[in-house]
Amino acid sequence: MTEVIHAVGLVVQFLAFAIFARAILSWFPIDRNGPIFQFLNAITEPVLDPLRRVIPPIGMIDITPMVAMLLLFFIAGILTSYQPA
Repeated sequence: MTEVIHAVGLVVQFLAFAIFARAILSWFPIDRNGPIFQFLNAITEPVLDPLRRVIPPIGMIDITPMVAMLLLFFIAGILTSYQPA
């Protein structure tokens, strides 16, 4: 059971890193059809899209990546603190 929790924790941390990388790349004028951006988009969009439906943008700033990363870090913290009986 601890191996499964550890694996899920790693996936959650990887997803948080992918969201961060996508947010940083969005600041630069890069090709949105490039393989790196498409890969990050395919991984992160299933997490960000439902949050965008709930969280409105503040002006022209989309805060959903920040909220998603906070939620993922919270989940990772819960998973790492889990001690099986």
